[in-house]
Amino acid sequence: MASPLVQYVVVRADLLRALKWPTGAVIAQACHACTAVLHVYRDDTNTRDYLAGLDSMHKVVLEAKDEESLCMLAEQLQQNNVDHKLWIEQPENVATCLAVKPYPKSEVQKHFKNFKLFK
Repeated sequence: MASPLVQYVVVRADLLRALKWPTGAVIAQACHACTAVLHVYRDDTNTRDYLAGLDSMHKVVLEAKDEESLCMLAEQLQQNNVDHKLWIEQPENVATCLAVKPYPKSEVQKHFKNFKLFK
């Protein structure tokens, strides 16, 4: 059986806890990153298949400790040719969230082992 398609989303936990951003603003960052990556990779086969199953999409939302750890993940993903979008919030010009395009879970899960579920 093929590995299910999954979209990993990594949000900075410090936005909520240390920087005291409103919950809605933090959720908006994840929405921005997810929308952007799906748009950028809209012609990708995995993205099309993922969106075709609209009522069975699977996302894993994880937390990064801070901007540095989020940017380090983005660099690792880039080095491993994992397509993603690092969302840079404007006008603050800070990285807030990262979303990968949909991938079979078995192909990308290893890159997220050091991150916990966002709480």
